[in-house]
Amino acid sequence: MTEKWHFLKGYINPHQKELKRGFIHYLLWQFGYYKDKELLEPIPEGFTFPNPLCQLDADQPQVMWVNHSSYWLRLAGKNFLVDPIWSSRCSPCSFIGPSRHHPTSLTLEELGRVDYVILSHNHYDHLDKKTVLLLHHLYPNITWIVPYKLKKWLIKTLPRLERGWVIELKWWEQFQSEEFTFTAVPAQHFSGRGLFDRNRTLWMGCVVESTRENKRFYFAGDTGYNPHDFKKIGERFVSMDLSLLPIGVYTPRKFMQPVHINPDEAVQIHQDVGSKLSIGGHWGTFKLSSDCITRPPYDLLCALEKKNCSWENFRVLCPGQKINW
Repeated sequence: MTEKWHFLKGYINPHQKELKRGFIHYLLWQFGYYKDKELLEPIPEGFTFPNPLCQLDADQPQVMWVNHSSYWLRLAGKNFLVDPIWSSRCSPCSFIGPSRHHPTSLTLEELGRVDYVILSHNHYDHLDKKTVLLLHHLYPNITWIVPYKLKKWLIKTLPRLERGWVIELKWWEQFQSEEFTFTAVPAQHFSGRGLFDRNRTLWMGCVVESTRENKRFYFAGDTGYNPHDFKKIGERFVSMDLSLLPIGVYTPRKFMQPVHINPDEAVQIHQDVGSKLSIGGHWGTFKLSSDCITRPPYDLLCALEKKNCSWENFRVLCPGQKINW
């Protein structure tokens, strides 16, 4: 099933009856209307998610969790960034809005080179204009992989950006470069950067395959869970060498569930797509929900134990930490 369009609502999620997340619902959340009835159990004192330091092999594919939903990857001699945000706030304003709780682990200049940037959707915590402008200045030959209808924003925003450097995709559409195949895959979310553009651009996950290395990775973007899309992704690609999955921003559950998975659902997606290794993101940097920003790793470990999955196959990294995959 492809993405659906409604002439009043814009793009809509085909496996979700209705997405009630307008401004009025945001206010209801802030005033406690959606407050969870059952309180989460306290995190045990001194809890840390297992994270052994491993020797890094420079000749093998690498991944680094930068912060929030930003990851750096190296595959087949090329460098990738997904949903990069280096700003101090995820907001249209520099003086108000959610501020970061830890610094980025390195500067954009220290990345050395960026060949591909994948953007999952246009929310401010995933599409950061300041970061995008600096990336374009530092690495003008970046190929941008973006969801349908987002190309116009990039062309307008980035000076002298050639149209050929921006590839926009609908769900299940592919772009093939000399070394990689990019496939846009469904996500259950929404889009918008202002009062009048809600759902006018698409949102997506992305699967990247390298024929040279015979490896693939999957970036889920922001998404809620449904029993259709992720099983279909798993059927289409059989298995994932690496999955980058959100584990944070999930309470209050009634308000967040349509568009943000919790750790239990993250583990379910890990299983649905046959992931050999997953890494949790979308937590710890910006407080965007009612849950404590340090809580997701604990809930993830509990979910892994419940589903008999090893934490070695679903990692939580420190900002700036690199591992092989």
